[in-house]
Amino acid sequence: MPARTQAARDWFRQKAREQRSAAVYPANIIKDSDSKKGRVLIGRMYHFQYEPKTADKLPYYDRFPLIFMVGPAPGGFYGVNLHYLPPKLRARLMDSLYEIKNNSRYDETTKLRISYEILNSSSKFKFFKPTFKHYLSSNVRSKFIEINSTEWDVALFLPTERFMKAKKTRVWSDSRKRI
Repeated sequence: MPARTQAARDWFRQKAREQRSAAVYPANIIKDSDSKKGRVLIGRMYHFQYEPKTADKLPYYDRFPLIFMVGPAPGGFYGVNLHYLPPKLRARLMDSLYEIKNNSRYDETTKLRISYEILNSSSKFKFFKPTFKHYLSSNVRSKFIEINSTEWDVALFLPTERFMKAKKTRVWSDSRKRI
């Protein structure tokens, strides 16, 4: 589904309406259970609102990250924020990430077998480097909205990034340099 179609916009609006009942709270980050019980799982895609603790010191940041949850981190969690790549590079990274999915059913059990070690071990994942971020749980400002595996490609191309202190063209240029 192309990102700028009415169907894509309708999909996003529906996800926003579902936020009240389907999303999970930051206090339940990285628990060994499933998201239907209000917990965030490694290898799943999430969208949320975030305000960095050191926002005044950062050159820029994304207020609405779209991440694959990578794992726990001091005070929070690590995530691969796909917004830090321009759409074509997001697609290339996503093509590589599909190779580490745990199954081909694309249902509620589908997730990525993801870790920093896996991402850093192969040149096919080279686009991940500018996307790997450390998020503090205390600075998450919304519930987490889980994106089902059947909808990963739709979410990937929706223009939901909200970079603060810089335009997305600068962020994407800096990301290309880091790659």
